[in-house]
Amino acid sequence: MNAEEPIQQPEVAPDGTPDAGTETPESALAAAPSPAPRAEFQAALEAILFVTAEPVSIERLLGVFEEGERAEARVALDAVRSRYAADEGRGVRLEEVAGGLRIVTAPECHPWLRRFFDAAGANRLSMAALETLAIIAYRQPVTGPEVQELRSRNSSTAIRTLLERRLIRITGRREVVGRPFVYATTREFLMHFGLRSLSDLPPLEEFEETFGGGEGDVAIAMPAAVSHGHEALGMVSAGEAESELGSASFTVHGHPDHAPGGSEEPPEAAIDPEAGEEET
Repeated sequence: MNAEEPIQQPEVAPDGTPDAGTETPESALAAAPSPAPRAEFQAALEAILFVTAEPVSIERLLGVFEEGERAEARVALDAVRSRYAADEGRGVRLEEVAGGLRIVTAPECHPWLRRFFDAAGANRLSMAALETLAIIAYRQPVTGPEVQELRSRNSSTAIRTLLERRLIRITGRREVVGRPFVYATTREFLMHFGLRSLSDLPPLEEFEETFGGGEGDVAIAMPAAVSHGHEALGMVSAGEAESELGSASFTVHGHPDHAPGGSEEPPEAAIDPEAGEEET
């Protein structure tokens, strides 16, 4: 019968601690480097963000990967975000807006983009529509008659335009005489003005200084920067630019299923704002 071989013990220093030159399983595990972000995961995440016109939540991005891959995918996403943050000279940027991430054009490139797209027609708002949008954004929830009273003029056409552009939506009816529709801004409004939430709206005076006092139409697709914290107002996403060049039509709104809070919005574009006034 063979004698049992003695168990190899790590060498011990005079003070009782393991010798520095002896590697224990614990020290080997601690010394192991963290896994490098997988290049194919970074490429996949960047491609998804490039082709989508609206912000994509982190949960939705990670949901593309198998459950066992999601930890690595999160590391890859952090690497993509760090890469964009470190390179400020790029023509596109990765920004967080409206609860998600998207790739957008850099503000300093907007003059050249305006020339390229010759921002016209569907990409512009009249001053009346912009004025109406400002009232709804800062006073929401607000009814059509309340908007009209604040503007001192009929606002039905402007409201209809904003509904068609999906910058505002109908949230219900006010229980007063006539039961008028109540309006509020949409997720698309946040997206196209580069805001994370309504709390990011600049002060009304700042908004008026930036957009007020002018004549004619105002481009909302790529307007000039406002002030600090609001440089992203109206940035154009890569997905929207691709739509302009490709077969898809270029509009100021995203997918109709993406309403604030994830709820589906009614088909407001077909609703006459004046139809909300009921006879009593």
